[in-house]
Amino acid sequence: MQTTRRDLLNTFATVGPMGAMSLGLLQAGSAFGASHAEGERTDKKLLSQYGRGPALEGPYIDLRTGKGNKLAYARIQGDLDFGKQKYFWFKGYVSGIRPGKRIDDLCGAEGFGVIRLNQLPDGSIQRMCREIILYTDLRSGDVLEKWRNPYLNEKVKVVHVDNDPFDYMIEDYFPAPPSFGGLNKAAPPPRVPFILPWYQHGSWLEMEMHIHLAYPSALQPDKWPRESAGPIAQVSEFFAHHVRAEDMQNEKLTTLDYRGTWNRTTPWLPWMLMGQMPGHVQYSCFMGNCNDLEEVLHRQVLDYAEKHYEKYFNAPETFTAARSLSSLEHYAERQKPQPPKTPE
Repeated sequence: MQTTRRDLLNTFATVGPMGAMSLGLLQAGSAFGASHAEGERTDKKLLSQYGRGPALEGPYIDLRTGKGNKLAYARIQGDLDFGKQKYFWFKGYVSGIRPGKRIDDLCGAEGFGVIRLNQLPDGSIQRMCREIILYTDLRSGDVLEKWRNPYLNEKVKVVHVDNDPFDYMIEDYFPAPPSFGGLNKAAPPPRVPFILPWYQHGSWLEMEMHIHLAYPSALQPDKWPRESAGPIAQVSEFFAHHVRAEDMQNEKLTTLDYRGTWNRTTPWLPWMLMGQMPGHVQYSCFMGNCNDLEEVLHRQVLDYAEKHYEKYFNAPETFTAARSLSSLEHYAERQKPQPPKTPE
């Protein structure tokens, strides 16, 4: 959704939105503890802290293995009946958080993406995706073109998020982290098996991922004084997935229904023109998959998407090996710095 969203890329990204959705894939380690990040050997003792419950062991998929998690995650993201596409959605709020002040709900956030999978001869799976985040009026639900910033008492142009494509590989091992256009210069950690922290609670399997990033922003304050929150982009994403255990272990199901939440902590959105004012924004959204987006999203959002983002209702059919950009990189490429605010 995210950030990948939001680039889900510090342990296995997202979004976008989600990246934005959500938001990409995560760099192995930080979401699951230092022992993974340091390349500690994967044994039963290590695995036991990342999952518990009889449905993790089979009979169809063994969620204690990289291969099992690859197939499980691919069925959540898309459809193993390769070529079919699958919709995901998210819906919630964007809130403003300032030091020593009460939290303010600023606008709504609704969006969706569509994913198609393709399997390669070595068993790895290409995830091909397009996704959008649209910001909405809290009262009417209409998609915003302009928004009055209550902190500045200024009307600003709203810039929505559209990622095309947002592709990555799903494999038996966690992928290497992205470079963010050369901004992330950290040495890649040792590759470790792609084992996610599944737990069984009754008839449900639940899995949560936390992604914490801090890297040089594509919007530096010397060039983008009003759009940039500072030289470092500090972003965290939190994903919770809930899947029925009987579905996970049903080999007849090539795709899995899921529900969950997506939360994202990120600097002020650049179009808000907050500059380096202390504070940040928080996304708080439900998420899941569906066959029909009208089941979950407001009609105003779908009407706007059909008019302005028509191709986003269909997943890409060709995998793009080039890196996927973050929303800040897209903003830097597509927008122009705003002039300083004129004193009143």
